[in-house]
Amino acid sequence: MASQSQNTQRLPEDAHADSRSVSDESDSSNEEGWEDLEADDESQPVVDLFSDQVFPDVRSLLKECKEKHQFDLLKIQKDLDLDFLDTIKLVNYVRSEVKSGNKIPDVSSKSKFADDVYMKPVLEDDALLYSLDDITEEQGEEAAPGSEAERRVQELQEDLERLQTQFSEYRLAVQQSMEDQLTKEDDKLDASAPSGSSNGATKAQEIDEDYFASYAYNGIHESMLKDAIRTDAYRDFVYENKNLFKDKVVLDVGCGTGILSMFCAKAGAKKVISVDNSNIIDRAKEIVFDNEFGDVITLVRGKIEEVTLPVDKVDIIISEWMGYALLFEAMFDSVIYARDRYLAPDGLMVPSHATLRIAPYADPDFIDSHINFWQNVYGFKMNSMLLKIYDEAVVRGISSSTLAADSTIFLPLPLHTITVDELSFLKEFQVTLNQDIDALDGWAIWFDMFFMPSRDSPIPENAVPSDMQKKGYVAFTTGPDGTETHWQQTVALIDHGKHKPKPLKKGQVITGKIGYQKRDTEGSRGLRIGIQWQGGENTKGEQKWGLQ
Repeated sequence: MASQSQNTQRLPEDAHADSRSVSDESDSSNEEGWEDLEADDESQPVVDLFSDQVFPDVRSLLKECKEKHQFDLLKIQKDLDLDFLDTIKLVNYVRSEVKSGNKIPDVSSKSKFADDVYMKPVLEDDALLYSLDDITEEQGEEAAPGSEAERRVQELQEDLERLQTQFSEYRLAVQQSMEDQLTKEDDKLDASAPSGSSNGATKAQEIDEDYFASYAYNGIHESMLKDAIRTDAYRDFVYENKNLFKDKVVLDVGCGTGILSMFCAKAGAKKVISVDNSNIIDRAKEIVFDNEFGDVITLVRGKIEEVTLPVDKVDIIISEWMGYALLFEAMFDSVIYARDRYLAPDGLMVPSHATLRIAPYADPDFIDSHINFWQNVYGFKMNSMLLKIYDEAVVRGISSSTLAADSTIFLPLPLHTITVDELSFLKEFQVTLNQDIDALDGWAIWFDMFFMPSRDSPIPENAVPSDMQKKGYVAFTTGPDGTETHWQQTVALIDHGKHKPKPLKKGQVITGKIGYQKRDTEGSRGLRIGIQWQGGENTKGEQKWGLQ
């Protein structure tokens, strides 16, 4: 997802963080017996670093991380000689990596999480950060009497009061930093407000500013660049088709760090124009200069709809515009604008085709951990947490075993010709169950991408990326049958309170309609998905979900 017209929303630091902040794959913790905790027990629940499981105290969490995820926080702290603030950064770094879909964060060096961005808590009211003194105590328990480690523990215990003071100062510093940033943004809006305007900027402008600001951070670009399925596909197509790029003028819409632009320049492009409306373009300029592509690549700051390019037409448009469920973030609207405004009549879109797929989803374990979990949390009912839980679709990696039928394409997108109006639609689909299931729990949605070497090269009906790859073409899937990408899959859970779960049999045919519509909010980059389904009297329903 490049930032020309994209997200925080790819999940950086906003409301979406919920959908990727932790893996939803772990079972809920065993609640038996928590009702009997003594009133004076000072332990506090702590959220796992690698899942949404909640532990009664930090020791339980450390044990789980060590045994299940081979992540020994105490050992890492010791091996890397981490002080209190380093450990805070480590915790926030791991949580941010897991949120981005990387379940095996690289903690081989302190430099991996040295950036001060990791001073900002990823998880609101993170009990683990408040429990770092417990980690110190844990180290003390493991130290041998009279050893160097025991002496170190004693020193740490003596420093505990100072460290707690530092943590309090850290919290205040984060709060002050956020307030200062908000003040700067307010001042910026006031300064740019037209005469007579009391609000500074419209809601749509505010949404756009937040969106582009999210792409100024390293984390989101690191997540995308480390997505080898995504990045390798672009690289392979460019390098394997150098004849297409040789001496051509290329437009990179939403260039981000400039990686796609540099692929094109290295492949022999005569000129590459790279456009982005995020502050990341300042980093991109340095990257382009450092790699000696300054004479080929021209970087332009701004929205593609508003900037003036140094050429009238381009031969190729390359862009990584895809969002969750493909069209979340509405960046493709900007790519279509660029295509219609700047692409030569015989020009090439890279990638050239996309397809959207849907399949019925049945996963009682996930329903138990994500929905039923709230009915008994350490012996307490928290049903109020279920309010609107079905209103938003969930972005997560699922197993192909949770699909109750083969997927079907509900929308093919020929990127050379499709229009913005066609991105809001209602399409029919049909699937046949290939197994018995206790209930239809929802619908899984993902997309496939294809890179064809000519605008006149079609893809077969019901094209499958793996089949196209065997024929020598570049393609990839974001579905559960392929290597996981940072897009994962979008899961729309059925509200079993409204649509009572009923068992379905293998061979049963389900027909339906699926619709995409942009959010009604002015300037929103969110997406509303509606699905109707009918499988005889035994299963039918209609529901809407949001992505924002």
